[in-house]
Amino acid sequence: MGKNLNLDVLISELSKNNDSALEELFNYYYPRLYNFSKAFLKIENGIDDILQEVFVKIWENRKNIKSKETFNAFIYTITRNLLLNELRSRLNNQKLMTEIQKNAVAEEFASMQLIEYKEMSTKIAEVINQLPDRQKEVFKLSREDGLSHKEIAEKLGITTKTVEYHIAQSKDILRAKLQNLGLMSLLWFYLFL
Repeated sequence: MGKNLNLDVLISELSKNNDSALEELFNYYYPRLYNFSKAFLKIENGIDDILQEVFVKIWENRKNIKSKETFNAFIYTITRNLLLNELRSRLNNQKLMTEIQKNAVAEEFASMQLIEYKEMSTKIAEVINQLPDRQKEVFKLSREDGLSHKEIAEKLGITTKTVEYHIAQSKDILRAKLQNLGLMSLLWFYLFL
């Protein structure tokens, strides 16, 4: 089917209670959602149940789906929300948490990564502490305290443009100094700064 899928027709048929339209949608979307779910959860156990629930919700809400854009957004939103619920549930279960960690990182690298992370975090903290006082203050309020530019400006009695300037300057300094620490620090920079 793949290329020949006419989503508009299937959505129209779905709203008319045509269960064969749901079956076609299931056959088309299931592999995509399965791979998405597997990448999200890191383990395969339970994905089938989640995806069955996704399609039950689609059937229950079939009258509210008006277009293919609505449908695409709806199916991925439902899937993501159910995956988040499942992940929260699994993280509360220590045995599953251990399994997720084991599958996410090879065992022989786990302790090495922890040591590297601690060393990298120490070096990054040292670089941050070397920033000029005002830049360091603004940067920490932004990254450590999670304040918005506006909140920082109000707290320090400066303009939001000044806050943006200090953060941009801090990031430039950090980027330059972190390049000497290697790939992991650059990854940290791009993920968290």
